[in-house]
This record gives sequence, C-alpha cells and structure tokens, in this order.
Amino acid sequence: MKIIAVDDERLALDNIMALLKRVLPEAVITGFLHSSEAFAYLKEHTVDIAFLDIEMGEIDGITLAKNLKDICPGINIIFVTGYNQYTMDALRLHVSGYMMKPVREKDLRIELDNLRHALPIVPVSRVRIQTFGNFQVLIDQKPIAWPRTKCRECLAYLIDRKGAYVTVSELAAVLWEDRPYDKMVQNSTHRVLSDLMKVLKEAGVSEIVRKTRREISIDTDKVDCDYYGFLNGDVSQINAFQGEYMTNYSWAEFTLAGLVKSKASYKV
Repeated sequence: MKIIAVDDERLALDNIMALLKRVLPEAVITGFLHSSEAFAYLKEHTVDIAFLDIEMGEIDGITLAKNLKDICPGINIIFVTGYNQYTMDALRLHVSGYMMKPVREKDLRIELDNLRHALPIVPVSRVRIQTFGNFQVLIDQKPIAWPRTKCRECLAYLIDRKGAYVTVSELAAVLWEDRPYDKMVQNSTHRVLSDLMKVLKEAGVSEIVRKTRREISIDTDKVDCDYYGFLNGDVSQINAFQGEYMTNYSWAEFTLAGLVKSKASYKV
C-alpha cells in the first residue's frame, strides 16, 4: 500500500505521518509540505491513498484533489482539515473521507476501514531476499542450491544495484576484481549468468531478472527484499538493520555506509 500525506504545516504533517506509520507499519508513506511536490510525485508513482490538508498557500487541497483524481481516478482522497465548511466541496469531488484536526487514531482507523475505492490485492512474492547480515535467497521459503558461489554473488550485486542495468564487463569487475577483463574472464562471466538464469528458470522465477543481450538487472517489484523495504521507509526493516549488510562481499561496504547513515537519521 502506498500513501501520501500533504500539509504545509510541519507539525500537522508529522502528526498524520506518525499515526499512519503506527496504524499501517507495512505501508510506504511519503509526506509533502508542498502541493506541487505531491503532484509531481503522483505523476511518477502509483498511490492508493492521499491525505490532504485543505487550506494550503501554494495549491489548496481542493484543487490538488482535482488534479490528483485527473491523474489517478481510483485514488482514495481523505481531507484532513481544521475547518468544516468544505464538506460540500468534498462531497462534489466524491472523496473517500473527511477528518477534523487534530486527527485521532480511532478516526483514522475508521476512514481506512471505509475507503471509497478498494485497494489492489498485491500478490506475495515467492522470492525473499535477505541482505542484512549474510546474503540469502529463499524461494517459497526454501534456500536456493547454487551450482557455484559466483551465481549467488552475481544476484547479490544485481540486488545491490536496485534495478539498474549492469553490463557484463561491470559484473566481471565485481566477480573477478583482481583479474583483467580478457576473453577468459568474459566467458566465465557469461557462464555465471547462464547458470544463474538456469537456476531461476528451474525454480519458476526467472521473471525477477530482466536481461538484454549486453545488460542484466533485477526487477525490484518482483522480489521481497529487506534492503528495499528499508529504502521505502518500512519501519520493521529499518529496525531489522543492525549494522550488517551482505557481509559476504567486500564491494557491499559502500552501500553499508549509506544504510548506517540513513538509519541514524530515522526516528524509529
């Protein structure tokens, strides 16, 4: 579930964000102080629910709601305001709900239980990736039997790249960091990729990898990964991170440093 909250008052925004994280700890929740930022975000991301203040200086909540519904007709819009004179405007827009400030957890739960538009059912991924600590891959809760350790490391590197395409030469530099990129290393890298795809195909999950003739990447939407949950603000995954990330691989130290820094900035 993906949620945005928009309020030009920091205290009010922090309050609704804290309530949402408590009520929906698994949801991806993003807050905005500026309406224009929220509008731009929705152009690039799918959002299920939007909590909007009404009286905002830049673009008021009513106008923002109209714009959001134009982009995403199925979005659930819930107004959060200190004024009750906008109820008719809300009714005309067929929004999902209308809450008065200060928002109480009980009222929030009622609105979430009575959304106007049903939330999409998201299938549970068969592939579970663990990056905190040692790198592990589970398919249907069972570990993969790797034909060679380089296959495992190859997939680990793709996970670390978060969906970015990687060339064969880049992979070779990671898998054989002390060897020059000659014909032998190139062939060895292609064999690793071939074995990786064979393992995934036999397990029925080859769709988690996107591959062209020269590049390969992970499809981040098709795996359940603690690292990605952390990046999306999942409180449970932020708490799960205890200062270790892909300890099997030295090249993961750069990402580890970023995770340590990010966790220090979270208030969880």
